[in-house]
Amino acid sequence: MIPQTRAANRESLRRAILDAARPLFVQDGYEATSIRVIAAKAGCSPGILYHYFEDKQAIMAELVAETFASLGVRLRAIQADKSPVLDRFRRGLRTYMAFGLEHPHHYSLLFLFQRPRDWEGHQKVREVFATQGEATFACLWTLAAEAIEAGILRPELQDSEELAQSLWVAIHGLVSARIGCSDFPWVEQTRLVDRLVDVLVAGIERRT
Repeated sequence: MIPQTRAANRESLRRAILDAARPLFVQDGYEATSIRVIAAKAGCSPGILYHYFEDKQAIMAELVAETFASLGVRLRAIQADKSPVLDRFRRGLRTYMAFGLEHPHHYSLLFLFQRPRDWEGHQKVREVFATQGEATFACLWTLAAEAIEAGILRPELQDSEELAQSLWVAIHGLVSARIGCSDFPWVEQTRLVDRLVDVLVAGIERRT
């Protein structure tokens, strides 16, 4: 029982450190956020924090990996089911936007916050973006490739990379605008998401 309790306590503090760091990185920027500030918000000393994470970069890499993993699980489940590809396309676009809008700090950490240019000198973080980030994007790319192969898209849409990037830019734009422009008189969120999905799918679907 005691070892289990200690393990639970260790995991609890590790979680507290990550949850403390995320909004600090988003609000103040990665460079401006110190280990001391993260530790204080997590309720531990810097020395204790270093027992859990080697450095600030390790914290950032873990946060990015967790976020991509969480989003990727949702998208891969849609990619793998057997429903028609355009139905999966619609669900995938909605799921991506729902994730970002439900978890604005998580999403901002990936794409919107102030960070070092190209993560130069931050190899751990760069590797996570290169592996898990690309794997998550591959879910959208795979759906694009399936739709092209099925012949259900406009005939000029034959480049799955181009199509996936175009769709990502559109859904990323909605998420980032909603997060960054909270004082804009937005229509109801579900309506906005559904309308964008309708517009995007109508724009790529083969016309009869």
